[in-house]
Amino acid sequence: MQRLRAIEREGLKTNIPAFTPGDTVRVMVRVREGEKERLQAFEGVCIARRGGGINETFTVRKISAGVGAERIFPLHAPSIAEIELVRKGRVRRAKLYFLRRLAGKAARIREKKGATQTATAAGQEQPKE
Repeated sequence: MQRLRAIEREGLKTNIPAFTPGDTVRVMVRVREGEKERLQAFEGVCIARRGGGINETFTVRKISAGVGAERIFPLHAPSIAEIELVRKGRVRRAKLYFLRRLAGKAARIREKKGATQTATAAGQEQPKE
């Protein structure tokens, strides 16, 4: 059991910002086309996080050309190059599946007050002057 946990710890990423459901995130995904590799952004609202450790996943929902698209990403997958926190959201639920049946202005999420974009994007607090 100890060996299994040690192997799991090696695969964990450390450059993940602290984000929760309701936050808008930009996930940079590595896409392979033949022998070429490129980064593709998938930006949307995180509607769920589940699991723990190496098995943790999160679901991101975006609206593209009027059609809702959801993707489930393993948090520590090598196919994820970077996760960038765009906006902190203020929600009262851990799972935001109700957003699936809402459209337009009804699907908006309030922004958390006091969360500056530069501080949250870097994943750290700004120094006080």
